Amino acid sequence: MVGLLLGSLIGGEISDRYGKRPVLLVCVCVQSLCGLVPALLPQPLLFLAVRCLTGVCCCCINVCSFSLAVEWTPPAARLWPPAFLPFCFSVGTMVGAPLAWLSPTWTHLHLSLALPQIVCLPLYLSIPESPQWLLLKRKTDVLDRYRGNSPADKQCLDLLLDSSRSDLQKSTEAQKEEPPGGPAPSDIIHLRHPTVLRRLFIMSYLSSASALTYFGICMNIGSFGIGVYSAQFFSGLSEAPCLLVPLVRLGRRPISMVALFLSSAACFLSLLLSRYDVEPVLVMSLALLGKLCILAAIFISTLYSIELFPTVVRQRCVSLVNLCFRLGCLVNTLVPPNPNGAISLAAMVVYSSGPIVGCGLCMLLPETSGVPLPDSVEDCYLQPRACAPPGGHNGKQTYDMTLLS
Repeated sequence: MVGLLLGSLIGGEISDRYGKRPVLLVCVCVQSLCGLVPALLPQPLLFLAVRCLTGVCCCCINVCSFSLAVEWTPPAARLWPPAFLPFCFSVGTMVGAPLAWLSPTWTHLHLSLALPQIVCLPLYLSIPESPQWLLLKRKTDVLDRYRGNSPADKQCLDLLLDSSRSDLQKSTEAQKEEPPGGPAPSDIIHLRHPTVLRRLFIMSYLSSASALTYFGICMNIGSFGIGVYSAQFFSGLSEAPCLLVPLVRLGRRPISMVALFLSSAACFLSLLLSRYDVEPVLVMSLALLGKLCILAAIFISTLYSIELFPTVVRQRCVSLVNLCFRLGCLVNTLVPPNPNGAISLAAMVVYSSGPIVGCGLCMLLPETSGVPLPDSVEDCYLQPRACAPPGGHNGKQTYDMTLLS
């Protein structure tokens, strides 16, 4: 958890500076090697250090992979990458249960997890760089090379270049008008804007509250009276239906509110029934339903964060939101265990009340479904308060929505 927290602090900064692709490739290689070290050199202090480094790499991989998947997806289909990646996570959780059951020792388990990662390393070389990052860095030669890869890439990049050409021209003219020797404005200025700060606060709360609920159930999965291996398998299986969330024809804000409300209701019912000695299977089923709903809210909030913040500070804001998520994970380790092995009353109250408050805060956010990613703070004002019909209210939005339709 400490490694994940450190990754939240540096992941966005280094990916904004050096690009998402190189950071992703380096972290994937380091993570695969970290899986081998504990199995070959089982020293306690070395194990802790390696696990911390693995957490840093995992967080950087998570931030970069989500951003790359979303930025290379047309706006009308941006829900699919955040739905498919957690689905793969749930598959890994399910596979991990029988893999741990079949492994005679923890060193064998480390080897069985690390070797597939090393075999798949050459596949990661085909991952492209973020098109919007290349556009901001004026690396048009790389963009031209990507355009020649396939007709789909050419169409995606043409849409991006056409919608951003006017913004680039304004930025270039502003740089030419700047007096010689004058200091260039820092991107940190955008973080101080009230609109960015309000969105950052709301998304940070949603992330921390979601982490409390999600990892609170995950870390107490053996407290429902079910075998730990079976509980771990069904815990992963309960996350698989998140793949169907994009089929729900609702905007980002309605889906978030519904998922947060259902998660809170399921956790509260699980707490209520556990007080009356109901069957452990029913209590665990309700808790896993709450876990499924909060996972849906988590990946929607991940996509929401990418769409809410302008490109110039997007990775920094996403990293800060992810930092609050990791702080919520650490808080879970401070919750005292119940003497009888069940989840404590205070813990379940926190798990069920946090999402309800987040459901209300979602009302203060705009709707970003089908709207192009903002490149500046001014673009944030073009995002509608609710689902806007194609055509919008101004020239830039009319142009972008016409292309999407």
